Amino acid sequence: MKCDCILAGVGGQGVLSISAIIAQSAGKAGFSVRQSEVHGMAQRGGAVLAHLRLAETEIAGDLVPRGGADLIIATEPLESLRYLSWLSPKGMLVSSAENFINIPNYPETTEIEKAVKSLPKSILINATELAKEAGHPRAVNMVMVGAASLFLPIPEETLEETITEIFAANDPKLAETNIRALKLGRLQNT
Repeated sequence: MKCDCILAGVGGQGVLSISAIIAQSAGKAGFSVRQSEVHGMAQRGGAVLAHLRLAETEIAGDLVPRGGADLIIATEPLESLRYLSWLSPKGMLVSSAENFINIPNYPETTEIEKAVKSLPKSILINATELAKEAGHPRAVNMVMVGAASLFLPIPEETLEETITEIFAANDPKLAETNIRALKLGRLQNT
């Protein structure tokens, strides 16, 4: 069993936190894990990309081959479309529906939605709304982990445990909020 993932978004949206949560959880669940990150101009609202590979056996390299991603998780829908060449024909795209307009010629929202919905397997999540419902508008990344969790070979309890370990050190309430966000995201696909 293997699961190759592309994680995409814009700087400040928590893409690298998504990668860390999934990678640590996969390790706890007994998977080999390899990851690679590209920050670019992330601090200025630029693209952020992470490759994340999980398998029951040893993994040869960090990068997901083009056409080989089982899953794309995106915190921004235009960024999800940017990496479609990595998605396998049987792969799933899970994207936040909210745009982060950081370029002057940003395409129309309806065109982006149409492109995402035209894929054989795709889900758009109203992640900002769910993050607010969970108690923190910046918990969009954990909503996205929850929404994608049904397509990951990691038990939900392991994801929750990892979130608690990472966030409770700073603030136990923040851990609870992020777990609520995870669960709300997961409910979108059940």
